[in-house]
Amino acid sequence: MTEKILRVAQVNKYFGKFHALKNVSFDIYAGEIFGFLGPNGAGKSTMLRTMLGMLKADSGEIELDGTSMLNNPVTTHRRIAYVPGDVSLWPGFTGGEIIDLLLRMGGHQHTAKTDALITKFALDPTKKARAYSKGNRQKVALIAAFSADVDLYIFDEPTSGLDPLQELNFQAEVLALKAAGKAVLLSSHILAEVEKMVDRLAIIRQGEIIATGNLKDLQALASLNVQAQVQRDAQALAAFPGIMHFKQVNDSLQFAVQRTDLSAVTAELAKYGLADLKVAAPTLEELFITYYHDESETGHAQ
Repeated sequence: MTEKILRVAQVNKYFGKFHALKNVSFDIYAGEIFGFLGPNGAGKSTMLRTMLGMLKADSGEIELDGTSMLNNPVTTHRRIAYVPGDVSLWPGFTGGEIIDLLLRMGGHQHTAKTDALITKFALDPTKKARAYSKGNRQKVALIAAFSADVDLYIFDEPTSGLDPLQELNFQAEVLALKAAGKAVLLSSHILAEVEKMVDRLAIIRQGEIIATGNLKDLQALASLNVQAQVQRDAQALAAFPGIMHFKQVNDSLQFAVQRTDLSAVTAELAKYGLADLKVAAPTLEELFITYYHDESETGHAQ
C-alpha cells in the first residue's frame, strides 16, 4: 500500500462556544494530490492553520509520516512547503533574496531548479517586493515551495492573482510533484483546476467533513445529467419518479436523474419518440453545489 504521509484524526477546534472544526479526519498518501474544498467560512483555513500550528487544536491528532505535527512543529515544518492565498513579503528585499531566505529557513538550497522556476514563472527577481503585484508575490512563494524537496506541499488558494499561463505552469509543477511521489494538499475555489489534478478530495461544510473520496466515487453518488431530444411534448415527465430539475425547450429536454432510476426513466422517454440521448456524470462544480444546496450561510468557521 502507498505510504501514508499525512494523518488527520478527529480534530476539533473551538472559538469560545463556537465549534469551528468537528472531528475532522482525512489521510493523504505519497504520490497523491488531495483536494480540500469548501466555500469561504466552511473551515478550510481554520484546518490548515491548525495543521501548521498557527492555531491550537482542542483535541485530535495530526501526524506527518508518523510524527506529531502538534507536538513537534519545528521538526515537521522543515518537511512541509506551504503557500497561502495571499502572500506577504518583506518590502525592502528583492524577490530573489526572499526566495533564498525562504529556502534557507526550511533548510533548502537555491539550485538550478530554482533558476528554471524563476524563468518559467516569468518573475523578475531583482525587483523589491514592495513593487510586486499580488500575482508576483504568489510567484515568489510558489517558486520557493517548488524548489524545496519536502514530504508534503500545502497550497491554499495558490493561484490567486496569477494569469492563465501561470496557472497552467502551476498545474504542471503540481503534477510533477505527484509523479515524483510527493504528497500535495490543494485547497482551491477554482473547481475546474481541482478537477484536472486531484486524485481524491474532501468537502468540508460548517467545520465538518461531509464527503471524502475520489471524484468518480463521489459522482457515482450524485445524480446524472440527461439531455434528450424527443418528437412530442414531454412536460408530463416533470412528475415522473426520479426526474429532477426538468426543462423542455421545443424538442430538447434537460433534467437530472438518480442512477437507480435511469433505466425506468429512459424507458419512459421512449414513449415520447426519443431521437437522441446524452447522459453525463456531474462535473465537480455541480457535485459541489449538490452537497451545498441546503447549506445555511450563517455561523460558519473562518
